[in-house]
Amino acid sequence: MTSPDPDPSGQSEIAFLDGQGPELRQVHQQLNRFRLRYKFAIDEVTTKIAILREEFEETYDHSPIEHVRSRLKSHDSLFEKASRRGSHNSLDAIAESVLDIAGVRVVCPFVSDVYWIKEMLTRQSDVTVLEVEDYIADPKPNGYRSLHLTIEVPVFLSDRTEHVPVELQIRTIAMDFWASVEHAIYYKYDATVPHTLVEELTDAARIAADLDHRMTQLREEVRGLQVPRD
Repeated sequence: MTSPDPDPSGQSEIAFLDGQGPELRQVHQQLNRFRLRYKFAIDEVTTKIAILREEFEETYDHSPIEHVRSRLKSHDSLFEKASRRGSHNSLDAIAESVLDIAGVRVVCPFVSDVYWIKEMLTRQSDVTVLEVEDYIADPKPNGYRSLHLTIEVPVFLSDRTEHVPVELQIRTIAMDFWASVEHAIYYKYDATVPHTLVEELTDAARIAADLDHRMTQLREEVRGLQVPRD
């Protein structure tokens, strides 16, 4: 659990930066402005998803969107990844090499919904698809399944338009549950997970995939039922 911020106003940080001179303060401001455009890109994408979700909830008997989450990489995580890629010498270099600074995850009830959401979002005229990694059709060796897209959306600022990449993950409830448990286990063991647990996780991934398949079959059976007329 994170302890409360003893200085929620940020005055201690400002005083620290003042004490370090104008150059460090300027760097801090530049970094904040850099991350802000990614925050705005998240807002753009989540607004698009919210519109689709409301339309389906109001118009149709089934919404392909269960819930949505978003995240913006922290300073530490951003610089750590940039350093691994040898791109930590400038913000422009970071922007060029790290394309998942902004992330949005959409969780759907069924596998078909995953591809439906992908089609609805990527056919919008202001969305550019940069990369697609389909870990549903081709799961990772540990069983991880999800559809990953890197898309680019325009962010309209006061004096310019920035085209900002966002990593979009779309997966089912079963996939999301498995990924959450897997992440928690790897965090607990600091990425050094006992072999027996790795095998259990891989087996659980197969079960989750089977659950997705069976739930799809059940839905198709229900759709095929004829409602008796009076």
